[in-house]
Amino acid sequence: MKIWQTNNGEIRRILEGHVHDVYCCMFFPSGKVVLSGGMDAQVKIWSVDDGSCPVTLRGHKGGILDLAIVDRGRNVVTCSRDGTARLWDCGQAACISVVNNSSVPINAIALGAVDNAVNLGSPKEAPSDREIGTEGKLLILAREDKMLEGVSLQSRDSVFIFEGSDVFNCCTFISSVGLLAGGQDGNIFHLDVRNPKTPVETICRTGSPVLSLVPFRDGYIASHGDGSCFIAQDFDQVLQLTGPDCEPVYRVAAWEKFVYTCCRDGIIRKYQLSDL
Repeated sequence: MKIWQTNNGEIRRILEGHVHDVYCCMFFPSGKVVLSGGMDAQVKIWSVDDGSCPVTLRGHKGGILDLAIVDRGRNVVTCSRDGTARLWDCGQAACISVVNNSSVPINAIALGAVDNAVNLGSPKEAPSDREIGTEGKLLILAREDKMLEGVSLQSRDSVFIFEGSDVFNCCTFISSVGLLAGGQDGNIFHLDVRNPKTPVETICRTGSPVLSLVPFRDGYIASHGDGSCFIAQDFDQVLQLTGPDCEPVYRVAAWEKFVYTCCRDGIIRKYQLSDL
């Protein structure tokens, strides 16, 4: 992995230690620590200051496909090709619990604090004192079997299951009650977690797989396998980002007035959106 200085393209750190591909990574809220997961089934925690890796989380039996950080980061959640989602204690480098155990790969997760109207259940046993900030949190699992499942992070109870039209590749919260999930067939489902059985709306701008969804201002950004990338403001106005030539845009990140896209052509593109 490379840490870039975005204003001039300078490479500040190269983080080496995963075996084979790195599938996902993200900064902790402090901005000084990085969490990553890869094909080697390992989750690693890195120091930005010196590039060291003081913590490696082991326990998954398949590649790590997505990550989520709980509050300030004493706990993290991971999902894997092995069909499990796990809650980890970073300080002790230990798995606190297998939050969900499916028979199919979990391609992506999203973690959010939800409205009090959503019944998240109660833990059967008192949570460990190493479990910090899990109360009131709903974990969304985007699964390979066309199912989108909501699981209470603290009680581990299944809150809902929604059946989509194809494999789910990505998901994200856009509010305390709203979430988006993108499928292999290009459909984006907008769901209300208080009544997730029927979508608020289904959006399809291209038949190409939805690979990434990111909340942005009053809307969201969606990237696709055909190189298209859309910014939807208020779900009505749509702006398309250009650049990739039919190459999949795997990931999108947004920070203030800038949007960054990561494409299979090996280029990271930076867009300035001050006019929106």
